[in-house]
Amino acid sequence: MNGMLAPEVLVLGASGRVGSGVVAALLEAGSPVLAVARDAARLQRLAAMHADEPGLEVMVASVADDGAAQDLARRIARRPRPLRAVVDATAGVRRASRLLDQAVPVLSASLEQEVLPHLAAARHLLPLLQQRGGDRYLVAGGPHARCGWAGYGHASVAIAATRMLVQVLHEEAQPLGVRVQMLSIDAPVWTAENTARACPGWHSALGVGRAMVSLLARSSPDARCIVTYADNAGTMPPGLLGREFASVLDAASGAPGASDAGRAA
Repeated sequence: MNGMLAPEVLVLGASGRVGSGVVAALLEAGSPVLAVARDAARLQRLAAMHADEPGLEVMVASVADDGAAQDLARRIARRPRPLRAVVDATAGVRRASRLLDQAVPVLSASLEQEVLPHLAAARHLLPLLQQRGGDRYLVAGGPHARCGWAGYGHASVAIAATRMLVQVLHEEAQPLGVRVQMLSIDAPVWTAENTARACPGWHSALGVGRAMVSLLARSSPDARCIVTYADNAGTMPPGLLGREFASVLDAASGAPGASDAGRAA
């Protein structure tokens, strides 16, 4: 294939609960993944879990502010692989407390930790995504964005603000040819590490990850800005990205019968 590389999916917050599920689901579907997180130790544990996956690369970086996100975009721009999509699975620290029991600056800090990294990432990665041939930008939404989360008032307000941010980005990114969407997750997420304390109704990280993959793999993209996660969306979609990447690369290389194969897929 003349040395061409399959496009990769960038996962921000890859070592977190949702992020780790997205990474696993993408690898399961045959997609190369660039996993980004700011905690080097957790990122190495993620890499060790998928040590037999040649399609996984990890990068220690942050999108905590404009400067950090700009530096990340510059590093990705130097990579040889095309960029197919971005999945933003970053999340702020969520501590139990009542709004009325805390000083006003506590809410300001929650907004800064939860919302601003999403904006910093979008400002620098959306233009890069367009330049490198990608067209999907997904954000993982936290629980209780529309109804208050009992005992987590600061998180509820910040998550609701993130939901509005995505709605604005959805409109503003249309001229770039990039579809920005949020997968709204209405309950906390469990992984192998927190299974013992998980409650009924929590969603599995892998199930959420598979739902993200389904959004990325649809040949006719879902037009909605906010897509609500449902448990049945977490089943493994057949074929998906591996087949899609193969047909795209075959067509690009001029392989005989490639156009017919692409239509059949």
